[in-house]
Amino acid sequence: MPQQAVTHAMQSSTLADVLERVLDKGIVIAGDIKIKLVDIELLSIQIRLVICSVDKAKEMGMDWWVNNPVFSSQAPQPQLEATLAKIDERLARLEVSSPREAVPA
Repeated sequence: MPQQAVTHAMQSSTLADVLERVLDKGIVIAGDIKIKLVDIELLSIQIRLVICSVDKAKEMGMDWWVNNPVFSSQAPQPQLEATLAKIDERLARLEVSSPREAVPA
């Protein structure tokens, strides 16, 4: 019997390489958890996790953080403050124009 050499593909990836690929392409992890008791569904949880880069997320149309002031450094603070000032002013005018009778405690 002739002996055949076994060849192995030796390709190693560092953690940085794997992370770069995952962020570039994206990965979706999905799962459903259902708890039933005698054919009655008591609890149903759907879990969807998307891991990708910010650029890839924007490309897919997932950019919910752009307009959220909590996550955006470009939140319109002066506009928000002006709007709150107008609301306070309007509330003060309403309180003056229609005073309520004091309700005894």
